[in-house]
Amino acid sequence: MSCVAPATFTLDGTEVPFEAGQTILQAALAAGRYIPHLCYHPEFKPHGSCKLCTVAVNGAHATSCTTPARAGLTVVSESRELNDQRRMLVQLLFVEGNHFCPSCEKSGHCKLQAVAYDLGMTSPRFDHFFPDRPVDASHPQILLDFNRCILCELCVRASAEIDGKQVFALGGRGMSKHLLVNSPSGLLRDSAATAADKAMDVCPVGVILRKRVGFATPVGQRRFDERPISGAAAEYAPRVAKT
Repeated sequence: MSCVAPATFTLDGTEVPFEAGQTILQAALAAGRYIPHLCYHPEFKPHGSCKLCTVAVNGAHATSCTTPARAGLTVVSESRELNDQRRMLVQLLFVEGNHFCPSCEKSGHCKLQAVAYDLGMTSPRFDHFFPDRPVDASHPQILLDFNRCILCELCVRASAEIDGKQVFALGGRGMSKHLLVNSPSGLLRDSAATAADKAMDVCPVGVILRKRVGFATPVGQRRFDERPISGAAAEYAPRVAKT
């Protein structure tokens, strides 16, 4: 009985096996190979909004979360050019929103912060925008700090696809694009949101926070304090959504 070897592509000089239907990013993460990303979530279909996972595929740039894995591809992720571009994208996200890590409850659990550390970002470089966005504390269990939103759409998708509620949406265009709550008043208290919703668990930054549990895990003992995000690739391997 013959065994058929799995199809592979090359990522930074190493062969990576993949299954039919997987993207380059999904296959890489399943194999324990980290490619920087923010808007990708292992339980949702990738949609390529943040561009942080861009790699060189046979010499051409493409988002690894949306590019299907194919046998024989030559993929480069770890290059000075790509990491410089990723670092700039992260720097722009920091200054576009109100990201001051020492005062943020999400510090140590924040993917934006973790990716910045991993890319060697030591300063935002650009002037802060200091956007004037509201904080919604109307819900008895959930606080929304819209200043920190990076428009990844994960809460929008989780609410619609898993919770079946469509609590969140994106409004506006360009610089005015922002997260909003689908309720008559625009406040979370007047929506169908509950603390048990999947949408409350997928935010990669500090927009959606549960009340009365702040700093229950001390800073320094949190997820990305214990090990860098690049050491947790397998945690982001594709998996079935939990309802």
